[in-house]
Amino acid sequence: MRIDPAKVDVIAPNFKRRLSGVTSTIVQLVPVMQSRGIRIATVGPGLPDDFPRLSWRDLPRLRRPPAGKPFRIWHARRNTEMIGGIVLRDLLRLPLRLVFTSAAQRHHKPFTKWLIRRMDAVVATSKRSAAFLEVPHVVIRHGIDLARFHPPAGDADSWAATGLAGQYAIGCFGRLRHQKGTDLFVDAMIALLPSFPQWTAIVSGRVTAEHAGYAEALSRRIADAGLAERILMLGEVDDIKPWYRRISLYVAPSRNEGFGLTPLEAMASGKAVVASDAGAYAEIVETGVTGAVVPAGDGMRLQEAIRGYIADPSMAARHGQAALAAVRATFPLDRECTELRSVYDTLWYGASPAG
Repeated sequence: MRIDPAKVDVIAPNFKRRLSGVTSTIVQLVPVMQSRGIRIATVGPGLPDDFPRLSWRDLPRLRRPPAGKPFRIWHARRNTEMIGGIVLRDLLRLPLRLVFTSAAQRHHKPFTKWLIRRMDAVVATSKRSAAFLEVPHVVIRHGIDLARFHPPAGDADSWAATGLAGQYAIGCFGRLRHQKGTDLFVDAMIALLPSFPQWTAIVSGRVTAEHAGYAEALSRRIADAGLAERILMLGEVDDIKPWYRRISLYVAPSRNEGFGLTPLEAMASGKAVVASDAGAYAEIVETGVTGAVVPAGDGMRLQEAIRGYIADPSMAARHGQAALAAVRATFPLDRECTELRSVYDTLWYGASPAG
């Protein structure tokens, strides 16, 4: 949906066509920020058609500041988007200030450091990612849309409604690749499910061409174990939200991660989470209360943490309710929007307005 550039205060570029965690963040944030009175538009591919968007043909109209503001804010989340903002601000001399959100949990390469130093404000998505920044910054953890991700609301959200085997299900969702640790989950299921016949495992996520061999190897491993009807590879489903509501336990076994939204999505759906300590998972999941956190890449520790829950489904249910309460208290999307608005207001006005 094209929008008048004069009515845009914040631009959220998305320079990646394929769905990613960054894209998911933009998809969640934009509607809520609009509802909070923040005049935001996107630019780039891969976003819903009904999102407010600018095109590159609108650039000449960005030479004038928006009404009531000294400049627009360009909020980048990738290197390419920082480069785009620098070109617009410093070469084309558009009235822009640049914000960058960093989720990386590694030492930045020299060029990335150079880009970050040219930002007007920097946001880290976790304490861990903040530790790798060498510039002033604020930590704003992602939130989750509690209207889109919610606990079961009826019979259609039950596991029985799927018609699949078992009484309970355990899920692992996201792109299938070594980084995401899908193989660690599959290995744990191969080891555990023969002893727990009431449980079925669900793996869902996109497989890109470069990771097709990885996914095929997992399917062969499952078949060789005789568990093709107990460990189901669904591929990429049209809507993952109902599957969060149908499972009883969620596993996030990533070897490395930026922030990682899937544990929040599961917790908002009322599910306990077993996660590695990659990304911000250790800042999201509280061991013994809302789930369990294990060292990234440690398949045996992951397996033992999962065993405790599938041996005692009532514990999974209790911790799922605690997870829901924790997300509602700490990770609502409104909180993230409020904190981002504070960053924007500091740039526009020099200090965040009271209240």
